[in-house]
Parts: sequence; structure tokens; C-alpha cells
Amino acid sequence: MSSPHPPLAAIVFDFDGVIADTERLHLSAFQRAFAPHGWTIDEEDYFSRYLGCDDRGLIVMYAAEHALSVSDELIWQLLAAKTRAFDEGLERGSVLFPAARSCIERLGRHVPLGIASGAAKAEIVKILEGAGLRSLFRAIVAADDVSETKPAPEPYLKAAEQLGVDPSACLAIEDSPPGLQAAHAAGMRTIGITNTVPRSQLGAADVVISSLDEVTVEMLSKL
Repeated sequence: MSSPHPPLAAIVFDFDGVIADTERLHLSAFQRAFAPHGWTIDEEDYFSRYLGCDDRGLIVMYAAEHALSVSDELIWQLLAAKTRAFDEGLERGSVLFPAARSCIERLGRHVPLGIASGAAKAEIVKILEGAGLRSLFRAIVAADDVSETKPAPEPYLKAAEQLGVDPSACLAIEDSPPGLQAAHAAGMRTIGITNTVPRSQLGAADVVISSLDEVTVEMLSKL
């Protein structure tokens, strides 16, 4: 029986939780931004309710769920405060997952690489440039590049467009259910990685792994 997909032509990574171990750094930054307003968000809520949201989407969703009235001005104040707190956290050292660099360098020798993320582009670029990996990605689609973030497929569709590859010839590597939903809606094959949520929540992925070390050229040839 023939595969419903064409040969793999590109790989699109999610960023936070896949390449960069930043989810708890994002949470801490939101906590610092929210505190002056008397808002609280704990780890359980962040990972069970807000994982996969872009920054603005998280604020809007949090406000709606807590019956809070927020103006555009307040949203921008919160976004600015969160960004400052996040940048301060980055200054403490590298946030790449241990296997990320070797995986990116290994796969980049065989297929074009892209990123489709709910993070801000400035945050992504800063981390990649600091690690010397920016040049290995031909496409970076961030929250500020799309009108709809995950679980909508737009980030993955735009990444495929920038790579010049049909989405059905792309593989997405994701760490969250909303990200997997977005990639599948775009028509991509998927790998789920258990960096952020347990394997039981990544059942929608075509393959589930525990480390990027497991992603080899041989493995990809079988997808």
C-alpha cells in the first residue's frame, strides 16, 4: 500500500518545549508581569490550560476565564512586562535542550528546516543567534507573523510556504496537543516529544519520542 504522503522534503520545529527549554521561563515571566495587578497563574494552570497559547492569546484567555476587563493598553503593558522578565531570564544562560543542537545540525544537512512557533520572533531569533543556529533555519514563523496562532494551521502553512515545500511533504516536531492539532490541520506528518506533557497526551502524533536524539535520518525515511 502506497504512502498518502510524498517524500519528506522539510522539517518544521515548534520552538518552546522542543528546541528551547523555556516553558517554565515563560511561566515565571508571566507571573512577574501579572503580580502588580493581583493576577496569579500557577504551574498546573499554565501547563494544563495555556500551553500552546501565544503571549497575547494567553492574556486574553486568562482575562476571559477570570471575568477580568482588559483594555488594549493594559494588554500591551502586560506584554512589555512579560518580555522584559523573559529577557532577564535568558541572560542567565543557554536554554537549549541538550539534544537540540546536534539534532538541528544533523537534520539540516539533509533537508531544509523551519520553525512555526507561538513565541515572539525577537525571542526566537535572540536564542538562535546566541546559540549560533540562526543560519540553519530557512523559515521562522512566529506569533507576530500570523493572524491565527495554534491550534490554527496558519503557522505551519506559512512555514511550508516560506520553505517552498508542500505541507504534505513536511514533518512537524511538537510538544503539545494544540501544536499537533495545528500541524495535522496543515496536512503535515508529526512527531510528538515528551519534554512538556506526558506521552499519554501526545497520542495524535504519528510517532512519540522522549528526546531529539531519537530523530535520525533513518527514522525519518520510515515516516
